[in-house]
Amino acid sequence: MSVETHHNDAPFGTLLGYAPGGVAIYSSDYSTLDPRVYPDEASLRSYIDDEYMGHKWQCVEFARRFLFINYGVVFTDVGMAYEIFSLRFLRQVVNDNLLPLYAFANGSPRPPVAGALLIWQKGGEFKGTGHVAVITQLRGDKVRIAEQNVIHAPLPPGQQWTRELTLQRENGRYTIQDTFDDTEILGWMIHTEDARDSLAQPTLAPQAMAIHAARRPDRALFEGRWLNEDDPVELSYVQANQGHVINHDPSQYFTISESAEQELIKATNELHLMYLHATDKVLRDDSLLALFDIPKILWPRLRLSWQQRRHCMITGRLDFCMDERGLKVYEYNADSASCHTEAGLILQHWAERGDGVNGYNPGEDLLNELAGAWRHSHAHPFVHIMQDEDEEESYHALFMQRALSQAGFDSKIVKGLAPLRWDATGQLIDDEGRLVTCVWKTWAWETAIEQVREVSDAEYAAVPIRTGKPEKQVRLIDVLLRPEIMVFEPLWTVIPGNKAILPILWSLFPNHRYLLNTDFVPNTALARSGYAVKPIGGRCGSNIDLVSRHEEVLDTTSGKFHDQKNIYQQLWCLPQVADKHIQVCTFTVGGSYGGACLRSDRSLVIKKESDIEPLVVLKDSAFLC
Repeated sequence: MSVETHHNDAPFGTLLGYAPGGVAIYSSDYSTLDPRVYPDEASLRSYIDDEYMGHKWQCVEFARRFLFINYGVVFTDVGMAYEIFSLRFLRQVVNDNLLPLYAFANGSPRPPVAGALLIWQKGGEFKGTGHVAVITQLRGDKVRIAEQNVIHAPLPPGQQWTRELTLQRENGRYTIQDTFDDTEILGWMIHTEDARDSLAQPTLAPQAMAIHAARRPDRALFEGRWLNEDDPVELSYVQANQGHVINHDPSQYFTISESAEQELIKATNELHLMYLHATDKVLRDDSLLALFDIPKILWPRLRLSWQQRRHCMITGRLDFCMDERGLKVYEYNADSASCHTEAGLILQHWAERGDGVNGYNPGEDLLNELAGAWRHSHAHPFVHIMQDEDEEESYHALFMQRALSQAGFDSKIVKGLAPLRWDATGQLIDDEGRLVTCVWKTWAWETAIEQVREVSDAEYAAVPIRTGKPEKQVRLIDVLLRPEIMVFEPLWTVIPGNKAILPILWSLFPNHRYLLNTDFVPNTALARSGYAVKPIGGRCGSNIDLVSRHEEVLDTTSGKFHDQKNIYQQLWCLPQVADKHIQVCTFTVGGSYGGACLRSDRSLVIKKESDIEPLVVLKDSAFLC
């Protein structure tokens, strides 16, 4: 945003005054930002307790903070202020309920109200970003608003608004005029049950949602040693993949439009909240929780984890189908997601190699996002990074260790469980005698839960955690379920990560544009569409059957989850681009979009061994030309 500097402007972060409810308004004069006070991106993230408000001290941060303090609600994270106009819900902070939010065009028969959000299109004074303000008062033909990042001078004593705009009423329609002559007010957004005269949620043109294939001209760029083996993460990646490779054809890459990435951002943020809403419903209802096949002995711990650590999730991964038909989510890998190293490091090197590529890698900032999430995680100063004896997990663990280090944490990688033992008092220690108090794991929670299933509930009064048998090896449950050990991701993430949540999501949000019809039985609608059969605790594309509406099996995979309960999900096959079936994956970091990557396979099902593909985001004009 281009704002003219005035002699009475206050330095960045200066308190300028207050909006109604005692909500502080701060100067956002970035020309005066002191890098000693704000040394990196993480220091510019604004929080109230565990709730992220936004980037200091931008307009979006103020609007979210105003709603949080005065009404106990927030809107989901957005990249730019103008994108708020496409949102259609608020989240109630105390219980994660989703409340309706409707948009009304400037010039609507629905008048603005105090407390509504006023949204500007990008352009003019608000070039590239748009703008958001809060309507604080209506006085005849005037509308008073409060905002950040427009004025940077202190307000007069007692004044609780920043600007006064003109409100016109003509032919039963209301129009607000800005004080700038080169801006466009899109309209206002009201939390209400009454949707009359509201705007429909916008959708993208089908061609903007396509995935295109492209090639880099110089294949020699990726011959030989193009990764840096002096970097421990890259060396581990090279060793795991037996060479400097990303897939069988590193010259090929895929592109999406900037608008498509914005849709992915919006979908990721919205779906994360929908999954949390569904998780809350499950944990409040024994009949729903029973559908997840989790031993009852763990139910109290699950509920306690949700109550105490609801905002402690670092990262997950949503798997999507995206093409001209739109965007549909398959599942949420909430408790042990992978592919971060490839998206945030390896493919960034690929994109920068040689003359680079037009556009950008949507995972380029993933490491910084993870570091920011760790800084606000309440993790202990020392974190044990626990991984299985798996080469892929080794470089994933090293990448997460780098994020922890960047966030100011010390850590140690523990491969397998053999380095862990009990001390004389029964506390868990590593091979250097250090107490284990905080863990980030690559293991899925389902692995630990399976160990609990192996022991009859009747044999113990509580979860069967060992605390000191020297002749016995430490098991996964002895670490992850030990009450004094803080584990990331928290135990409750097993609920959104279990596919049993998919039918519950569909029942809560029927016909939602990002969801696929899913049930515990192949109902009539699923028989008409075809369906995918998936085990509720399955991983890595194992034990999946794809069945057409003609009852023909289109694809099937094997695995170790054949004894589990299944769900039946509407058949929605991946698009085929350049002879590959392409799946889009997005990362949540701290509950919001943190980046994206692509997986591919010659078959219809993405599996553990499926390729990862370079993804480049292009400006719409370049993508659609």
